[in-house]
Amino acid sequence: MLSNLIGDRARAVGLPAVKRAAGVVTRLLPIPQPTLLVGPGASARLGQAVAGFGHRRVLIVTDEVIARLGLLAPLADALAAGGTPFSIFDRVAPDAPIPVVEQGIDFFAREDCDAIVAFGGGSVIDAAKVIGLAAANDRHPRSLVGYFRALHAPAPLYAVPTTAGTGSEVTVAAVISDPVNERKLVIADTRIVPKMAALDPLLMTGLPKPVTAATGMDALTHAVEAYLGYWNTAFSDRMALSAVSMIFENLPIAYNDGANVAAREKMALASTYAGLAFTRANVGNVHAIAHQLGAKYHTPHGLANAIMLPQVLRFSAPEVTGRLATLALRARAGNEGEPEAVLAERFLAAVDAQAASVGITKTHEALSERDIPALAEAACWEADTGYPVPRRMSQEDCEAMLRAVLPEEAPAQPAGPTRKAAKRRAAVKKRPSGKAAGRGGKAG
Repeated sequence: MLSNLIGDRARAVGLPAVKRAAGVVTRLLPIPQPTLLVGPGASARLGQAVAGFGHRRVLIVTDEVIARLGLLAPLADALAAGGTPFSIFDRVAPDAPIPVVEQGIDFFAREDCDAIVAFGGGSVIDAAKVIGLAAANDRHPRSLVGYFRALHAPAPLYAVPTTAGTGSEVTVAAVISDPVNERKLVIADTRIVPKMAALDPLLMTGLPKPVTAATGMDALTHAVEAYLGYWNTAFSDRMALSAVSMIFENLPIAYNDGANVAAREKMALASTYAGLAFTRANVGNVHAIAHQLGAKYHTPHGLANAIMLPQVLRFSAPEVTGRLATLALRARAGNEGEPEAVLAERFLAAVDAQAASVGITKTHEALSERDIPALAEAACWEADTGYPVPRRMSQEDCEAMLRAVLPEEAPAQPAGPTRKAAKRRAAVKKRPSGKAAGRGGKAG
């Protein structure tokens, strides 16, 4: 989360020293945690609570699909019953592109709102975070990229996640996309953590299987990377290990029986636990690569993570054998008393099996050989300047992992960076209309 801070100082004092110092900061930084409402009907209960806070007008940020399916009804009815006016902005698209966020900022001001409810997946929640922060500071989202770039706190934010994956309902970060420059942009501030979040499994029972799979593996990636990185704390370890256990047990159930409310609720909790883990301990090389795939090919973030996780785990394994062994035990992939190396290998195999069981492919169908050097360079820079990875990847390492997921019809080229890419890599440097609102609401 401290990528800009690290990037500014890295060349002056060296990456290892800066990242160690940043790790100390993350351990001491007070990070608020939202009040959680958990269980069937939690979204309606959140609406009742928000109505009791006396807001002038609430902006509900969501997407067209959620609005069309009527999933907002329990929340909207509770707000209306409590006498709280609301307006709906339902234009959020995947990856929260900047032009859509700009529309949301304008809509928030035009409707004279003083609070926001984010109702949707990670893109919706992240868009809502940025809308609130930008509106409070009269700033363009680009100027907020980095850590603590805003002077004023945003309007109160509440969240209702409709997928079990991103954990954005508890994190200090928001990821939006720059479609023109094909980049993902991270805005981080402890003040954008929602005040309250509702984990309502009834909102997730209708999720398509591919969405259940990708978001579930996204949550697993968050938990695993938080546990393996060196900014971990006792708290982040507890959250990460609990999330891993719950995901291995419940993701296959939720995938095969989408209407299983108990499994959906446990997956929602696992996603939140993983979010609590990585907002403190950060992520790693999987995310560094996945962000580039999402920006270049618009690959859903969870799917990109799911494809890259096995590759990065095998690359990192020599440095984290003991921790992988612990993960194997929590995933019930091995037994106490087995050698650490055996348990570590069992966990790697368990991740492969879990991904396969929920239909995750081993290759990235859009990936092109000609894009790999630039993707790897960007990923290495992001990892070097932002993440406490257990094993630093070189340009050649990253290219090799990307080539391992090339579609089968595209033969892999010999691993190794281009001469130009290798030269650039030598020194770390900076890189550079809504639907009807329903009872009590207004259209936007």
